[in-house]
Amino acid sequence: MAAITGALALSACSSGGGFNTPAATQAPAGGPVALKMLIASSGDAETNALKAATAAWGKKTGNSVEVTAADNMDQQLGQAFAGGAPPDVFYGADTRIGDFAKAGNLYAYGDQVANEKFLPSLVQTFTYNGKLQCAPKDYSTLALEINTDLWTKAGLTDADIPKDWAALETVATKLTQGTVTGLVIGNDINRGGAFMKQAGGWVISADGKTMTADTPQNLAGLQEIKKMMDAGALKFNTDTTPAAGWGGEAFGKGIAAMTIEGNWIKGGMQKDYPNLKYKVVELPTGPAGKGTLSFSNCWAIAAKSQHQAASVDLVKFLTSTDQQLAFTKAFGPMPSTEDGIAKFKTDYPADAPFAAGGDYGQGAVNAPGMDPVMKAFNSKMATLSKGGDPKAMLADLQKNGTAALAG
Repeated sequence: MAAITGALALSACSSGGGFNTPAATQAPAGGPVALKMLIASSGDAETNALKAATAAWGKKTGNSVEVTAADNMDQQLGQAFAGGAPPDVFYGADTRIGDFAKAGNLYAYGDQVANEKFLPSLVQTFTYNGKLQCAPKDYSTLALEINTDLWTKAGLTDADIPKDWAALETVATKLTQGTVTGLVIGNDINRGGAFMKQAGGWVISADGKTMTADTPQNLAGLQEIKKMMDAGALKFNTDTTPAAGWGGEAFGKGIAAMTIEGNWIKGGMQKDYPNLKYKVVELPTGPAGKGTLSFSNCWAIAAKSQHQAASVDLVKFLTSTDQQLAFTKAFGPMPSTEDGIAKFKTDYPADAPFAAGGDYGQGAVNAPGMDPVMKAFNSKMATLSKGGDPKAMLADLQKNGTAALAG
């Protein structure tokens, strides 16, 4: 990651005056122009959907778009920035927006898409220094998945669906039988962080400028995970027998009666475990109420692109309600706009618990310099099942995060 950060810093200063291309060099929106797009694709379905959508836009405008699915997004993007020839449009990861913006790599065009009415939580995720840097592409949230056969076998009914932590503890304990663990989750903040949020905590302030990691609320969230672990009712996916690559794998194999995953689990189950019967519900509330995590990318536009006007026009096309719902049908993401998600809820009622999380989901830590800090915290968090001290973990996160923000 240090190499990538260095590449970003190098690219930010290599042009002397930054990456804001003079207006005189900008090609007109009407084209014809040839855009380059770099994506971090989940597979052929996503790549093909993007190629079809950009081709439709190209037919409408006379422009063209070359879509490339990255083998290693961070590496290829860092090299492109360092070389001074970044793609015009690319997937901007929610965790890296602060880094990209601080380095001068982004064309902050948010004011040009203000009428799209993106979900407020997503707007916050992609805002840096008070400016919406890029249009949210789509989003995913965490929910609770329940194996209905194992649920019924344990004598549980719909009345037992957990609404709070106490009820979650009760059903997870009842579902833990033999080789089956009641609840299996991923071993980092991308899953366990939901408990921190439900307890009223989070890593960083809403404006991304102050660390709020070492608090009683965050400690309560991690202690709840550890409490359930000590009772044998919860395991990390890396601690199951056999170890699972993610919570969805443990769930699909029947060694987890419940898991906490995002709406991507739908495709995973259809592909690898098509006979599994399960239902999805919102995560139980904690002491502070509802809490889930939200994950997203944005349609980032390079500050050094000579086709910014055309790129913005393309983004408007890609974030239209019809096109976002076409992406939903093709590879599963949820629309990022209020109009789009309202129609999604009607079209996909079984996924309503995921969609509901868009109203209260916590976005990623997106401040500059925080990516390596969060990776270090995740490594420590994975030791919760092996005697790791949650208070010490949070104290280290507070210290390291504060240093990163100061840098």
